[in-house]
Amino acid sequence: MTHIHFIAIGGAAMHNLALAVAGKAGYKVTGSDDEIFDPALSRLKAAGLLPDEMGWHPERITSDIDAIILGMHAREDNPELVRARELGLKIYSFPEYLYEQTQDKIRIVVGGSHGKTSTTAMILYVLQRLGIEADYMVGAQIEGFERMVRLSDTAKYAVFEGDEYLTSPLDLRSKFLWYHPHIAILTGIAWDHINVFPTFDKYVDTFRQFVDSFEPQGKFIYFQGDNNLCQIAAQARPDITSIPYDAYDGEVAMQIFGKHNMQNLQAACLACQQIGIAPADFYREISTFTGASNRLEKIGETETNVAYKDFAHSPSKLKATINAVKEHYATKTVVACMELHTFSSLMADFLPQYKDCMAEADIAYVYFNPKVIEHKRLTPISAEEVANAFGTKNVVVFTESEALQAQLRATIASLTTQHKEIALLMMTSGTFDGINIKEFAKELIDCRF
Repeated sequence: MTHIHFIAIGGAAMHNLALAVAGKAGYKVTGSDDEIFDPALSRLKAAGLLPDEMGWHPERITSDIDAIILGMHAREDNPELVRARELGLKIYSFPEYLYEQTQDKIRIVVGGSHGKTSTTAMILYVLQRLGIEADYMVGAQIEGFERMVRLSDTAKYAVFEGDEYLTSPLDLRSKFLWYHPHIAILTGIAWDHINVFPTFDKYVDTFRQFVDSFEPQGKFIYFQGDNNLCQIAAQARPDITSIPYDAYDGEVAMQIFGKHNMQNLQAACLACQQIGIAPADFYREISTFTGASNRLEKIGETETNVAYKDFAHSPSKLKATINAVKEHYATKTVVACMELHTFSSLMADFLPQYKDCMAEADIAYVYFNPKVIEHKRLTPISAEEVANAFGTKNVVVFTESEALQAQLRATIASLTTQHKEIALLMMTSGTFDGINIKEFAKELIDCRF
């Protein structure tokens, strides 16, 4: 029996990996964390993997543990990590362990500043529809998939969402540098994670390193409308085949919409082609794909109104998502609401990157919580600074969740009185400080005030 212990088991990716490992024959899984929330809490409890006590307990780390998997949430001075290092135990990061478990498989990796999750989900959806087995790691729940990570002894392929963020407290390289793909997609480069990549050049360089990490004879699929990607492709190793793409503009009707999604779809198709899937088969199967969770996810609809939820928080994601909704619902009033929640989005030096990214919204609200800035130990920013950074007159900034909710209710009520049809778009990697977004959005578009 191989004993794997997870430090910071409650993370979104970590708990899914723990469940995947626990599901393999011959493995015992334990874990620790200082706090765990749903859905991880419920899933770990149901699988019998929930720690019996929260917190870090070095006495749990014993010499009979075969390996430690270390999550980003844990710090370098974590008591369990310190003990594991004292005992000389094998310590894996999340991506390192995924690579270790899939070395004998054909690895397909999807990277880029935006569209990673959606593109990965498209590939997995088509593979499943065609009965092709694959291991995977994806950053959101996909319809028809029990969890976000799968590891097996039988799959020929492994499909990973490739994150450029740091690997672990012990390894400050980008996660995707561990995966060494045979086939890879880069969707685009738009500066993100300013706390890790203080300049745009440093950010671009990590994608260059990613391409250098490909297996021999690797296939590099890249969006041809991105100048930085074009330069990286031109400088790639001679053994790497570079394959440019643009947006799908074929005749097969799709459930998803938006130019960015048509670009993602074409990238996914090219990746599938590399493993022998004909484009006609890909387009037939993807035509029923409705999207990954929190990626232009429809959360409510009436005869006149519609509501979507999206993970968009960076400038490029924000702009692409708003533009997609505006184009798709040209006759509706687009009410777009987003939360500044990540490190980068709350940093004063990064705020100018948001200029005009909400310009296509008819009504635009931005929310941030000053207490989150304090918690992250960042330099305070003001509502006025945020409004000026976004640069368009239609942007109104809120710092209290209750005030935002009241304004949204008033706005929707006013538009309804004017007999306007509404497309509501709620965009965040958080919850607007405790809002049940789906229920609140339904309340708004149903006019239940």
